[in-house]
Amino acid sequence: MSTTHTARNGPLSGVRVVELAGIGPGPFAAMLLADLGADVVRVDRPGGAGIGIDPARDLTNRNKRSVLVDLKAEDGPATVLDLVERTDILLEGYRPGVAERLGVGPEACLARNPRLVYGRMTGWGQDGPLAPTAGHDIGYIAITGALGMFGPDPDGPPTIPANLVGDYAGGSLYLVIGVLAALQHARTHGEGQVVDAAIVDGTAHLTTMIHGMLAAGGWQDRRGVNLLDGGCPFYGVYETSDGGHMAVGALEERFYAEFVRLLGVEDAAARHDLGRWPELRRAVADRFRSRTREEWSSLFEGTDACVAPVLSLREAPAHPHLAARATFTERDGIAQPAPAPRFSATPGTLRTGPALPGADTAEVARDWAVPALKTQESEA
Repeated sequence: MSTTHTARNGPLSGVRVVELAGIGPGPFAAMLLADLGADVVRVDRPGGAGIGIDPARDLTNRNKRSVLVDLKAEDGPATVLDLVERTDILLEGYRPGVAERLGVGPEACLARNPRLVYGRMTGWGQDGPLAPTAGHDIGYIAITGALGMFGPDPDGPPTIPANLVGDYAGGSLYLVIGVLAALQHARTHGEGQVVDAAIVDGTAHLTTMIHGMLAAGGWQDRRGVNLLDGGCPFYGVYETSDGGHMAVGALEERFYAEFVRLLGVEDAAARHDLGRWPELRRAVADRFRSRTREEWSSLFEGTDACVAPVLSLREAPAHPHLAARATFTERDGIAQPAPAPRFSATPGTLRTGPALPGADTAEVARDWAVPALKTQESEA
């Protein structure tokens, strides 16, 4: 595996991206573009982002290069605009209006490069009553109805799904979809544009199927009572005798039949009688508590019962299926997810570890022909 930045791989090879340093969904979106082969230059600020993580272990900055530019310095905005002139995509995650005040907003950037795709990552979006206010993942998914769906108890509080649903699914992935779609348009028509990727919009969009089920009467507007939210006894998580857990997703008839046969609860197979679901849940729970997680994993492995062990983050890389597919990889002693998805002709690769702030300033100044970067580096 090449570790040099000159060995470019992936379907986005040749695409240039400028990332104005931030935290959370913006850096993850830029990492995904970098994993797919884009030349991502992260514009770090002197003093760092202040997120309290060792830059050498910030995996969202892998496959990137970093330059130091002080946007509040007199020549800072002009230096960024020099980069903008040479790039395809710019990503920023400031509050609305901040980039404009710094002199690197959409108007200034598109004036310099009319084909530019200007990607904006925020929680609330660029407009609306909450746009200027602070926020985090939990608040964004709360108002979209998504948070209210998580949790097994309809009378208890929702379960917090880390920050995967809002920041990364509703945020980063929609930003990437947006800028790549806009890049296609720019290359076809020569016209750049602004992509307003709001976590509230993306998260709401993720619930489309559930809204359809709600409209059709197939979903109740409360958690813990539906087919996919823990209300169903054959779509849930059960404790094993050693304190582990097994995940069950035996929704279809044939998979359910295999599940109850292997579990040994045929007598309690009240699949279609919702009134007997509590009875079925107790029977399933009692059976799972009779063996260890490893014993159940061995029993269900290779079957169509749709049952899997619930693994921790440290356990996951060793799972035989994930190991066979190299779903996780290791670099510099750090286990991490490998680039995804996979491409037959232009595979993405893990080329470099996390970019250290400013470490690549001279190199990017040369490669992108932006001599002003060297001035910024010496002033930093």
